Amino acid sequence: MKLRLILGLPLLLAAPSPAAAQCLLCGKDGGGSGLVKRKAETPLRVEVETQLDMGRVAAGAGGGEVEIDPLTGARRVRGNIVDLGGMSLTGTVTVSGEPGAEVRVFLPPTVDLESGDGRTARVVGLATDLGAAPRLGPDGRLQFRFGGRLQVAGASGGDYRGRIPVTVEYQ
Repeated sequence: MKLRLILGLPLLLAAPSPAAAQCLLCGKDGGGSGLVKRKAETPLRVEVETQLDMGRVAAGAGGGEVEIDPLTGARRVRGNIVDLGGMSLTGTVTVSGEPGAEVRVFLPPTVDLESGDGRTARVVGLATDLGAAPRLGPDGRLQFRFGGRLQVAGASGGDYRGRIPVTVEYQ
């Protein structure tokens, strides 16, 4: 069985600009004659504190998955994958905005990664450690972690990179 090395897999985050992060939620007023803007005078700001990094693993002919749990930060491997040690990291994001405001966080269902030689791998199952109704704290900040599962095809060695768009809107 031949194993190939997949070197550090940092996933860069594409943090939206403050304008893209801010959602001007509107609804009809009681009379239905116009729109009322939600009171959120502070634009949302999304900052990447730590990039998601799956660490170093080796993949055999059958391939497999590497998972980073957003709650515990634990790395698990499945299939024909060998954990070579080293650090793996959950992604960490800080959102700043209107103190006490409820927000929605959106992560894509899949993200394709590329190595320098054009090979691809896919991240699926992106999830955060947030509860059902995340809210900015009294200081206007919310920090959360996220993880996911990297699916590796058999013997696809390389240093894979990609961007994970994180979108945050006022509720």
